[in-house]
Amino acid sequence: MIRDIVVNLSFPPIRDVAGDFAVSIATAFNAHVAGIAFLYDPVPPKVYLGSVPPALIETIRSEHENEAGKVVAEFDHLARRAGVSAESRVVNANFVSASDSFGRIARQFDLSVVGQAEPNRLALEELIIEAALFDSGRPVIVVPYIQKDGLKLDRIMICWDGSRNAVRAIADAMPFLRRSKAIELVIVANDFGKDDEIPGADIAQHLARHGLNLVLKRIVRPGLDVGNALLSHAADASIDFIVMGAYGHSRLREFILGGATRGILGAMTIPTLMSH
Repeated sequence: MIRDIVVNLSFPPIRDVAGDFAVSIATAFNAHVAGIAFLYDPVPPKVYLGSVPPALIETIRSEHENEAGKVVAEFDHLARRAGVSAESRVVNANFVSASDSFGRIARQFDLSVVGQAEPNRLALEELIIEAALFDSGRPVIVVPYIQKDGLKLDRIMICWDGSRNAVRAIADAMPFLRRSKAIELVIVANDFGKDDEIPGADIAQHLARHGLNLVLKRIVRPGLDVGNALLSHAADASIDFIVMGAYGHSRLREFILGGATRGILGAMTIPTLMSH
């Protein structure tokens, strides 16, 4: 059951896809939604190598406060227009502490929503996504920065690798899965395996006992990394929503060597519920 949602609100010029999507979830589940806008400490221009004039600091702070106020006002307007219960707050933070703060705040909600980090920008959203995954104990929905529509659950894809994180994601996603018209349980393999092996059959039976109708799909993609294989299949199958466990390997290993989580976060085009 989803009763409350927290969302990280993005500042212009980034379009606030996460705020829009969070309100659509709140509408679907009749849930409360809280928008968090971080008011970052002023960062003076690089031209100032020594002491920074206090007046400049105050000017930058005032500009940030105005931006935060506009972001919150737009979110409040969107929530009122949708008729959902909502609140918003501005949280003072710096670039280091914001992600930790969001992770702690997210513990008080059933679900958190964060926008995907845009290419060629400071990856603040990526830090907040990781903090929400590792520190909140709650599922996170990551919304692609190109997202235009609200929540749609006609076709859901579950990414299955038998891991603890995948099991956790399925349990966390149950409210969404129960609303879906079609569910695919997808496994990515490097070879065809034995004819009598049906990986994922047991978890499929488990979900069937919960009244979920799903199709088991086994993708054999030699030489293609798991993240790309999943995204490619999702596009081919017109998937609306993805469910997956996050960071089965350590964050350091995935940062250096890559991994399914980082692959999805970097190239995603579909809203994805992740759990760790």
